[in-house]
Parts: sequence; structure tokens; C-alpha cells
Amino acid sequence: MSKRLKSCAAMTAVLLFAASGADAAADIAHIFWKDLRPATQAVAGEANLPMIASRLPDHGETLSLNLQDKTIQLAGYALPVDRDGDLVYQFLLVPWTGACSHMPTPPPNQIVLVTPARPYKMKEAYEPVAVTGVLQPGMEKSQLFILDGVSIVQSGYTVRKAEVARVDSVPDTVALPVNSPWNFLNKKKN
Repeated sequence: MSKRLKSCAAMTAVLLFAASGADAAADIAHIFWKDLRPATQAVAGEANLPMIASRLPDHGETLSLNLQDKTIQLAGYALPVDRDGDLVYQFLLVPWTGACSHMPTPPPNQIVLVTPARPYKMKEAYEPVAVTGVLQPGMEKSQLFILDGVSIVQSGYTVRKAEVARVDSVPDTVALPVNSPWNFLNKKKN
């Protein structure tokens, strides 16, 4: 009888754990870049890419507060801020390749400062990734070390203790103009 009771208790624990995992996955809001800006703000294509803060009436500082403290998943391109070799401890998630280092910086409401739960092994800058974690609106400045010096980048959101996974593509990526010198960043690498 004792073995049967232990077996039932173990099975109940497994089922409860599985159910709580399913609930947690259901609580993740899969969002797009447009969800981080006001509906009235022009998208990059309408603002003659690159969309930069100085071209916007609010300088891109209007944030989406309805996503505050929600667990979200957002795909974008990772640009390392703090790294040691191929391990990245913090990065900027941006909506298009070349943003911040090769082109003008997107508005703050289109940049997310991400701190992975554990160091993320990155093969190259602008690697497409999906970030899952709790979104916190709030302006934060980061120093970005690029070839021609240091740049200060202001992000409108942070996700700390994020789960980061490489993805094949970003569903709502901003396409660079055909004549952009940075199109090579979008080409598939073998």
C-alpha cells in the first residue's frame, strides 16, 4: 500500500509540474516591434529608413506601458554590449541588421537591452534571436564599442534574466533598401 501511495503521489507531482509548465508557456505574449511603439508613430519604411529618433515628434521616447511586467517573446537582432570572446553577457535587441553600429540608432522604443539568464554564445553580431522574459519599460543608456569608437545608445526597454534562442528569421524585420551597403548582413551564411 505504501508503494502504491508513493507512486500516486509521484505521478500527481509530475502531472502538476507539467500543467504548470503549460500554463507558463500560455502566459507568454508573442509580440512584434510595432507593439513597442505608439500606433501613431511611423514605421521605418514610412520614415525613410533608417528610422531615427530625431525624425520623430517624441524622439521615440513614448513607450508601451501596457506590456510592463508581462512575460514576452520578441525576435530581433542581437548586438553585443558586454562580451568576453563569444560569450555575451548583455546585448541590444534591434529590429534590423546594421542598427546602432552601421546605421543611425533606432528610436529608444525600438531597442531592448537584454541580459541573458546565462551567457549566450554568439557566433556573430546581428545574429537573429528570440528573447523571452519580463519586459520593463524605462530609458537606459549603454556604451556600445564599435570600430570607429564608443557610441551611447538609449534603449526604451529591458529584459533581464532572459532566455535567448537563435532563430532562422525575424518575422517583422525591417527590410533594408536595395542599395543599402549593409545588405550583406541579411544574406544567409553557409
